[in-house]
Amino acid sequence: MKKVLFIDRDGTLAIEPPIDYQLDSLEKLEFYPGVFRWLGKIADELDYELVMVTNQDGLGTDSFPEDTFWPAQNKVIQAFKNEGVEFAEVLIDKSFPEDNAPTRKPRTGLLTKYFSEAYDLENSFVLGDRITDMELAKNLGAKGIYLSEDPELGVNEIETPKEDIVNAIALTSTDWKAIYEFLKLEDRVTEITRNTNETKIYIKLNLDGSGKNDIDTGLKFFDHMLDQIGRHGSMDLTIKVDGDLEVDEHHTIEDTMIAFGELFNKALGNKLGIERYGFCLPMDDCLAQVAVDFGGRNWLEWDAEFKREKVGDMPTEMFFHLFKSFTDGAKCNLNIKAEGDNEHHKIEGIFKAFAKAMKMAVKRDANKMFLPSTKGML
Repeated sequence: MKKVLFIDRDGTLAIEPPIDYQLDSLEKLEFYPGVFRWLGKIADELDYELVMVTNQDGLGTDSFPEDTFWPAQNKVIQAFKNEGVEFAEVLIDKSFPEDNAPTRKPRTGLLTKYFSEAYDLENSFVLGDRITDMELAKNLGAKGIYLSEDPELGVNEIETPKEDIVNAIALTSTDWKAIYEFLKLEDRVTEITRNTNETKIYIKLNLDGSGKNDIDTGLKFFDHMLDQIGRHGSMDLTIKVDGDLEVDEHHTIEDTMIAFGELFNKALGNKLGIERYGFCLPMDDCLAQVAVDFGGRNWLEWDAEFKREKVGDMPTEMFFHLFKSFTDGAKCNLNIKAEGDNEHHKIEGIFKAFAKAMKMAVKRDANKMFLPSTKGML
């Protein structure tokens, strides 16, 4: 299945004339800085079919004659072709907004061929500088990259809730390098629902987040430790668990970490460009050391002893088990060691070091998108 990058023209590739908003002469034609270099790299390195989709209000009428439009349009197409960027299709709607034409963005009348099994619209993008471009993404079942000189203002201008329009990211329209890096690194947001007779679990993970967490497992100390992972690992975590705590804590903790590990492995995807390895840190009297390898094999080495039966509402015997459950799901090696006298400090230090190890290991470099393995697979 082919992924598609649906690209608006004015305000995205070429700077939209600020007075009449019509790019109807060669004198008005000015490209955004970096667009040839970075769109060229997108065309060369990434697996997207490029499609230009543009509304040109009243093209062919007295207010916008075609003979003033085509010289500039042909120059745009030829300039990109000269740099190795060719559009599979160039789709132009000529209607006015009040016409409500089915072919006018955000409607999909020009794009019916892409609603087929040959195209992967779920992982395709609409790239544009207007809310209608983001609405088009929603109507296609694709994702949106919203370009604005003021991204925060632009997103807030969407009258309906952002999530009701599209899963859109806001970037400044002049930063084509950021567009390239975003597309190359891909979105590492995923979710999982895991229901059994013992637990009902929902987890959503953004590996490239900022530590925003919404966690409720029914076990307050477990929530606190999972929050450490999100906060210190710079991940966004939503975890909701309804477990059989009337029996004991075992199923809730075990099943949550199995699901979390499986989700982590899914979010890593093809693992291209990741550091793969990653940390030790002090916490008062404790020294916690966590080493990780996302090499595709599960293993846990554990060197930490606890004298108390519980820390908070969590049995200390479950600490080994929860990390073992994670390694089984995530297919990674973990080596964990903690020294110290205070049991709370030891386990919290382990979770913080675990979070830092995760952050280090999943970090990516857009300029080094190769697999960190001599075997050629992970």
